[in-house]
Amino acid sequence: MAKSSLNKMSSKKKSNSPHTGVGDDESARGRLLSAATHLFCKNGINATGIDAIIEEAGTAKTTLYKLFGSKTNLVNAVLESEGKQWREWFIGAMEAGGGDAQAKLTRIFPALKSWFAEERFYGCPFINAVGEHDKDQKLFRNIAMKHKKIVLGHIEKLAGELGSAEPAVLAHQLGLLIDGAIVAAMISRDPGVADTAALAAGPLLSQSKAKKKRSADQLEAV
Repeated sequence: MAKSSLNKMSSKKKSNSPHTGVGDDESARGRLLSAATHLFCKNGINATGIDAIIEEAGTAKTTLYKLFGSKTNLVNAVLESEGKQWREWFIGAMEAGGGDAQAKLTRIFPALKSWFAEERFYGCPFINAVGEHDKDQKLFRNIAMKHKKIVLGHIEKLAGELGSAEPAVLAHQLGLLIDGAIVAAMISRDPGVADTAALAAGPLLSQSKAKKKRSADQLEAV
C-alpha cells in the first residue's frame, strides 16, 4: 500500500532465473520477502510451501535457506519487516497534517478505510499468523505483541494529550475497534466497516475531550 507495503508486493514481474551470487543476496532477500509476504497474506502461512515462494521470487531454494535458514525464520522476517512498514504508515497517517490529539486520533479509521479498499488487502498478518498456529506457540505471539505494543503506545500518548483520565484504557478501547475493523473488513471485503468503527470511537474521544475541558474550567474557577 502507499500506506505501507503490508499485504502488497511489487507488481514488477519476477525473473525465473536463479540468483545465487553473493552480490545478489540483498536483491534476492528483498524478492523472497516480497513473495513470501504476498503468499502468506493471500493464502496463509501453512498453505504456502517453500517451492511456491522461490518460484514467485525467482530464486533458488538454496538461496532461501542461505539467507533465512528455514521457513520459520522467513516468516519471522516477514512479520518484522511488514510490521515496521505498517507502523510507519499508520503513525504517519495519524500525524500527517498536524493538528491536536483529537484530530490525529480521528484520522485512524479513514486511514484504515483506504487500506481496506486496496486490492491486496488480506487482513493483518499478525492476527492471521497467530490464528493459524497453535495458540501456545509463543514466537509469533511475541512478535505480534511487540507490534501491538508500539501501536498502542503511540495511541496512548495521543490519548494523554487529549486529556483522557486513563490514556491506556482509551488506547486499548481504540485498539479493539481497530482489530475488529480489520477482521470485519477481511471477512466482508467492505471498507465501510471502518466508518462504523469510527462512529463507535467518536463518543470515546468526545468524552475524553469533555473531561479535559471540565478540568481546565475547574482550575480556572479556583
